[in-house]
Amino acid sequence: MAPGILMEVCVDSVESAINAERGGASRIELCSSLMEGGITPSIGLLQVVKQYLRIPVFAMIRPRGGDFLYTDSEIEVMKNDIKMAKASGADGIVFGVLTEDGRVNAEVCMDLIAESRPLPVTFHRAFDMVHDPSTALESLTSLGFDRVLTSGCDSSALEGLPTIKRLVEQAKERIIVVAAGGITERNVQRILEGSGICEFHCSARSSRDSSMKFRNMSVSMGASLSPPEYSVKVADICKIRTLNAIARDTV
Repeated sequence: MAPGILMEVCVDSVESAINAERGGASRIELCSSLMEGGITPSIGLLQVVKQYLRIPVFAMIRPRGGDFLYTDSEIEVMKNDIKMAKASGADGIVFGVLTEDGRVNAEVCMDLIAESRPLPVTFHRAFDMVHDPSTALESLTSLGFDRVLTSGCDSSALEGLPTIKRLVEQAKERIIVVAAGGITERNVQRILEGSGICEFHCSARSSRDSSMKFRNMSVSMGASLSPPEYSVKVADICKIRTLNAIARDTV
């Protein structure tokens, strides 16, 4: 990866993880179901990915899709998932918990951080759902988070660029602000130059056709908004290499 710029690729399969490393990613965020924004990966997936990769693997801890207001039982699930992820070789833990009024749930996060140590901890894009990003950033810094993923509380990192820049300035290297959300080879240079970030997060995926020869087009395994049954999205080595090259030229 380009000196001074670190690229994290979010993946939800072994194939994508391998492609991310081959493409030049510095780190991966491992999850399941990127269609839902990413949820906790299976232990089997984490263990196999760790067998293949040399770069760090950060594990997403998110018990379900939807909002980030969790019940007591969901928090217990998260604690157990953290324990198992650590035991299976995760190099970092990624999670985010909010209160009903859109603030960082400091009490729960403190418990989850304690469960995660000594591994580094990232607060994921739940940050983009907070009521006040400046106040939330101070909360995360006080709690001891190492990183926060954000699109600047907007639809994409490009749209949220002014907010990302303000957050980087506010952070003053107390916490790493990682730009995330809709970052592609078409906009990464503008985001890097306009934000002052040293790390960015992307999926860099493309679709490939299923290898299935027999296809029952009458049946779908998901809801009406689920992805096509015979199309698979995977991290694209060429896209990752292009992002890497652009980042290197931008430094």
